[in-house]
Amino acid sequence: MNAHTYLVVMAGGIGSRFWPFSRTQHPKQFHDVLGVGRSMLQLTIDRFRGICPVENILVVTNRDYTSLVEQHLPELAPEQILGEPIGRNTAPCIAYASYRIAQRDPEAVIVVTPADHAVFHEDIFQRVIRQAADAAREHDILITLGIQPSRADTGYGYIQFLDDNTSSLGPLKKVKTFTEKPNLELAKMFLDSGDFLWNSGLFVWRAEVIIQAFHQYLSDIAEVFDDGQQLLGTPQEEEFIAQAYTRCRNISIDYGVMEKADNVYVLPADFGWSDLGTWDSLHRMGHHDAQNNVVDGNALLYDTKECVIKTPPERLVVVQGLEGYIVAEYDNVLLICKRTEEQRVKDFVADVKSKKGNGYN
Repeated sequence: MNAHTYLVVMAGGIGSRFWPFSRTQHPKQFHDVLGVGRSMLQLTIDRFRGICPVENILVVTNRDYTSLVEQHLPELAPEQILGEPIGRNTAPCIAYASYRIAQRDPEAVIVVTPADHAVFHEDIFQRVIRQAADAAREHDILITLGIQPSRADTGYGYIQFLDDNTSSLGPLKKVKTFTEKPNLELAKMFLDSGDFLWNSGLFVWRAEVIIQAFHQYLSDIAEVFDDGQQLLGTPQEEEFIAQAYTRCRNISIDYGVMEKADNVYVLPADFGWSDLGTWDSLHRMGHHDAQNNVVDGNALLYDTKECVIKTPPERLVVVQGLEGYIVAEYDNVLLICKRTEEQRVKDFVADVKSKKGNGYN
């Protein structure tokens, strides 16, 4: 464990593609999505045990969720939970945490992770994180972890790398391009080419290097935090952040920095990863019965296969004759939807909000 390694957990999203399980008042990072007795946020912290001291962990979340974070992570002190007044995507979130850490430790190496991803080979994961942290400690580079793709998936972004065997950075590869979620034909081409990886959204860098990148590529955001950095860690921090976020653009770290910087490297890895962003991803990663169903609930299935069933344990659910469906109930909403149509869930949420009010989203 290195005392100069820090973890930033991004835990402010709503996860609307996982509706109705993930809701505005209780997003998926606070749920036991995998049915293992731990929320996604807790599992995220668990997999970094031994990577960094617990006092070096920061969770950035919406201010509405700070009490939920406290409930799920009682080992964190209140000052380790950074509340955002409004959502401004990942760039301001990462800037906030990075400036806070740099003020405390100029030698800091920061690992940034979403709060709602799944990792099934944690020993490999920890080895990869340590390898990336060591490289970031030695070189002025921005590192992202790229996942070896197992299929032509249109739900992930892709990273193309330069396969230069003369690099002094060992397994790290210089990034050539980032591509947002492609269509199926393009995804198949990426898979066949052998020089594309899935974009995991996991980053590793030194605090000073990412702050320099903000100055170079997102100078407006850097200026905001430069102006108030002396207030971070003081009683005036909350008031400063409330004002600062109104000045920050809504922009992702990928688009704002990673796609523009010339010192970006990817570390290829395969540690059983999924972003668990959709119901179909839960079907791929979950425990399957003999009919390839993934069931988390009190259910009896007849003539049913290739389904995801996630329902409250106190409710008996009987399903007959379905193939390739999502059956999901949480609180006051029941969703029954074809797995092949799961991308429409966001549309359903929008329609529910406009036609039925805010009580269901």
